[in-house]
Amino acid sequence: MAEPPKSQRVAVMGASPKPNRYAFKAIQMLQHHGHEPLPVNPAYDDVLGLKCYRRIADTPPPIDTVTVYLGAARSNPLIDEIINSGARRIILNPGAENDALTRAANARGIEVVEGCTLVMLTIGSF
Repeated sequence: MAEPPKSQRVAVMGASPKPNRYAFKAIQMLQHHGHEPLPVNPAYDDVLGLKCYRRIADTPPPIDTVTVYLGAARSNPLIDEIINSGARRIILNPGAENDALTRAANARGIEVVEGCTLVMLTIGSF
């Protein structure tokens, strides 16, 4: 098995400036582990001092991973945008599971992980 890159650019869908949100904690932990989080949420201009992008298509390439903190109702309209991001992996965090997104990503050869970004970073499986 090939070792993943040491540092990844990670689009965080559903980013939030609210410290009690898991997406906020994920951005902090991604930074702590040496990754480059790219917050994505049209409702905010910045999160943790980072520019917050309105759409994943507005983020600078390349994107290695997309981690999703949106329920299926909110992510369904974004499926094409997510799978066209160039990411080689999509993480669907608890509550963000989406069968339609998983099918679309798998059809394009994109790995989909149903798991928690925070746990993955903590145990070294990110």
